[in-house]
Amino acid sequence: MEVHGLVTLRVTDEKYGRIKIAVNNRDQRGIQVQTHPNVDKKRFASESCIALKNPDKSFPMKTDVGVLKWRFQTQDESCMPLSINCWPSETSSGCDVNIEYTLEQEDMELNDVVITIPLPHGQSPVVSDCDGEYNFDRAKTQLEWSIPVIDSGNKTGSMEFSIGGHPDDFFPVHVSFVSKKSFCDIELIDVQMVDDGTPVKFSSQVLFFVDNYEIV
Repeated sequence: MEVHGLVTLRVTDEKYGRIKIAVNNRDQRGIQVQTHPNVDKKRFASESCIALKNPDKSFPMKTDVGVLKWRFQTQDESCMPLSINCWPSETSSGCDVNIEYTLEQEDMELNDVVITIPLPHGQSPVVSDCDGEYNFDRAKTQLEWSIPVIDSGNKTGSMEFSIGGHPDDFFPVHVSFVSKKSFCDIELIDVQMVDDGTPVKFSSQVLFFVDNYEIV
């Protein structure tokens, strides 16, 4: 598993160009964090503060500027936000397929989760059990399992269906979701003017989404 993150800054008023951003980094996973070359790296390491190396300069106006990026890579499946198990069992008429999800990070809330299972051509699934909703896309020959929210109160679920085919026909399984909580436990907690520490009103938005997540 590989996860990438980027913190971008957008300043909309010239009088707030010379600012510093306080960061609360609660990461316990060993995520690799890197500041932009124009950001004071030593100050970030010692004070958890994002500020320009040259305090006389301002951040660019009315444009998204990347100031901090992070990367996490691991083979440990327990670090995944969501684990998927797909178990096709052969029968005399095809396969019984049981697929289940488990939320591995119970502090996260995943939204608009869609688990997509490929199906053999010319076959229609008979769904016997489903936590959530499902849709058979005949044109794409795939079964789409949708769960609006997966969180600590709904951390496991399953779907079962029967269909003609062989066990290899149901892979790779694709997963998509979004979340308002970052995978990296980094939070922007305060913004101040560089000169006198005057507080600056700010807002922040987090978007965590899937680029490519498949089970082969």
